[in-house]
Amino acid sequence: MIEYYGDGSKLGMKLIYISQGEPRGLAQAVSLAESFVNGDKFVMYLGDNLLKGGIRKQAEAFDNSDAHAMVLLSKVDDPQRFGVAQFDAEGKLVKLIEKPNQPPSPFALVGVYFFTPQIFNAIRELKPSLRGEYEITDAIQALLTSGHKVTHSVVEGWWKDTGTISDILDSNSLVLDDKMEPTSLGTIEDGGTVEGRVHIDANVVVRKGSVVKGPAHVGARSIIGPNTYVGPYTSIGADCQVTNSEVENSVILDGVEIRNVEKRITSSIIGARSQVIGAEERPAGYKLIIGEQSSIRV
Repeated sequence: MIEYYGDGSKLGMKLIYISQGEPRGLAQAVSLAESFVNGDKFVMYLGDNLLKGGIRKQAEAFDNSDAHAMVLLSKVDDPQRFGVAQFDAEGKLVKLIEKPNQPPSPFALVGVYFFTPQIFNAIRELKPSLRGEYEITDAIQALLTSGHKVTHSVVEGWWKDTGTISDILDSNSLVLDDKMEPTSLGTIEDGGTVEGRVHIDANVVVRKGSVVKGPAHVGARSIIGPNTYVGPYTSIGADCQVTNSEVENSVILDGVEIRNVEKRITSSIIGARSQVIGAEERPAGYKLIIGEQSSIRV
């Protein structure tokens, strides 16, 4: 993480890192930030959560409230997979239940929490859960039980918890559908075609005989082609080269080379600086989940 994001300047922000050391739960991780928070209100945002509308509106509402904590909720079809909110007859939040067999409501906890420093006092009183960790839901429940004000807000639009491969691909599709606008900062050679909502980043080259169909994203300095098809719902990172191959509905991370693959690559995630190179004998098709710095000949 530190190597990839650095000080945050390339993202237009300043990043400071706090090492948890031994992983002993989310509440323990929060407790390590107490001196950094220094008495302020703050937000805890689990990095595998993706919300369409962001959290600016909720942050402003919490900042202007007298609540000690606020949780975000989303209505889901399968609440038993998540932490679930329970309400009283007046609609007030009274309990948080982790992955219940019989959920008391369809409202799942989104991994975004707003706190005042009061949460640190609750964490200090916690005991480890059955899995030996200090749970942030237990700390919020302690606030509720002790009479502190804990409010909630139901998120608008989609929410994805990107814990699985299918979740990542779904999230990629949602973001491309929602955010992608046609932009071309690169070069489209004669005989190359870009169709629909495609973002072509700086110094990208789309070579002759190649087609890129949106919604799609092609990162800086990548080369598409010749004789290549990039289909809808594909995100290609920076410094990639896709040659004489077909890719769609996939996430291709930075520095990947795909070359001379006869069958279309679809519904796949290919890790940074990997290679997928065609060979003499070819199977009927490929579905790939490839880690970083891999080299695969197909």
